[in-house]
Amino acid sequence: MPYNELAYFHLATVVPAFLLGSYLLVSKSKGTPKHRFIGKIYMLLMLLTAVITLFMPTKFGPSLAGHFGFIHLFSALVLYNVPAAYLAIKKGDIKRHRGLMIGLYIGGILIAGGFAFTPDRMLYNWLFA
Repeated sequence: MPYNELAYFHLATVVPAFLLGSYLLVSKSKGTPKHRFIGKIYMLLMLLTAVITLFMPTKFGPSLAGHFGFIHLFSALVLYNVPAAYLAIKKGDIKRHRGLMIGLYIGGILIAGGFAFTPDRMLYNWLFA
């Protein structure tokens, strides 16, 4: 699949994940059925976006095997944190779940997303060039 199509799929999963994740962080409805339902959608969207990025080759900086770059470390973070957070909450470990989910949001959305707005990146060019 061409890079641009992957980028569109990536945006189609990460934008709603950003919105849902933001809501979940500020919402006071922790632990309610609504929180759990939205949280499952958020986790699924984050997993999908991480898998999609694995098929997107790096275009900046050094690469491993001509494909993976430093940005792909955020994909690994997501692929670890989502199942770990899910298992933590299933075991009743709210503190670990909270920490993993905050780390997921900060690393997987805010930091990784911040890189998308640096000059010469596709999203930067779409919005600012």
